[in-house]
Order: sequence, then C-alpha cells, then structure tokens
Amino acid sequence: MTTVTSALPLLGLRFTAGPLELRGISDDLLGPLADIAVAGIHASDSMPFYVPWSTAPGEVLPRNFAQYHWSQRAALSPATWSLDLAVLWEGELVGVQGMSTKNYLVTRTGETGSWLGRGRQGKGIGTAMRQVLCAFAFDHLDATQITSGAFTDNPASLGVSRKVGYRENGVRRVERRPGELAVVQDLLLTPEDLVRFEHPLEADGVEAFRGLIGLDRNRY
Repeated sequence: MTTVTSALPLLGLRFTAGPLELRGISDDLLGPLADIAVAGIHASDSMPFYVPWSTAPGEVLPRNFAQYHWSQRAALSPATWSLDLAVLWEGELVGVQGMSTKNYLVTRTGETGSWLGRGRQGKGIGTAMRQVLCAFAFDHLDATQITSGAFTDNPASLGVSRKVGYRENGVRRVERRPGELAVVQDLLLTPEDLVRFEHPLEADGVEAFRGLIGLDRNRY
C-alpha cells in the first residue's frame, strides 16, 4: 500500500551520528519547528538569511513556514530539489539543516543552509549537522562539491564553515533588506576538504531518495 513516505521518499530519510539525528520534515514536525523559529533564531537587529523569513510576525510565521515546506515538496523533481531535514540533538528538536540544487544530475553540486534555535547555538550542533549532511551528500548522493555562503557580518556561520572545511570562493554585493547593502562570502567544499563529524554516519531511506532525484533512473 502506498504511504506518504513511499510516495515522497524525502520524508523517509533519516541520518544518525552519535547524539545527532536528521530526518525528513513530516507534517507533525512543522508546528514544533515553527515554534522554535518564533521563539527566536537571531537578534532582532541582525539578519543572517538571504530571504528575511524569520522577521514575520509570530501569528504569521507558522503559516508561512508550513506553506514554504509544502511548496518545496510539491516542486521537488530531479531538475530542482531541496533537501530540508529536521535536526534533533539528544532527542530534542533544535532546528533545520538543508541543501538545495538545480540540475544536480549534471552539476553534482548543492548549496547548504541551516538554522538553529538561539538556545542551542554555540554548542557545536551547527557544525555537526553541516558535517553530517555534507558527508551524506558526498557518500550517498555522488556530490563532487558543496557550496555555501554567509554575510560577512555573520562570524558564527563563517566559523562553522571553516570548521567543516569550506574554502573561501569570492564575494558578492547584494541587497539584504530594502535599501540595505550587504556582502556575501561565498564558500566551497570538496570531499577531500570535508572535516567529518567524530561519530560515524548511518543513513536510512537512501535508495528511495536517490531514485526520487533521478540518480537511479530505473526508479520513479
């Protein structure tokens, strides 16, 4: 019998590495994750995201959050996909780690992005969850490189990237909020530069997800 997970294998992905777990964002996780975001991800006078979604009013943000993730699921195809995973640390839901890409079957490249609730920042979780996702992409999705980027006034994110093994790859000038100039530091990671998490990665649901994104053409 078809289930939501078998129809959309993204939801069946689950990685574990020591105290860390990453899993597909099923509907039952959307509300708790939105609550973490409403409680705060960053200081009110800063903006670490390219799209300032986190500044939406508390009564609006949960709806926006759910609609975004539903739209990403609906648009998923081998040509364009976003792998967004809920992050749990010692069993506690703490944030989201993702990777998005276009034309992956040709480029074998994706860009990482993530967020953590403020109460869980500065504890090494952000580094670990990026290490695990990048290891998954290299080991199980045949990635050849992974990109990322952070505003130059976001030293915490840039520090995580350095710890994971990313190298600087140029800068860009962008409009962050209306009328506000910001500089993005682009970053590039290759398999040989990846600094792996101290705990080994175990992944479930890999075969079905590979088929979903076209890596195994005899499926989906």
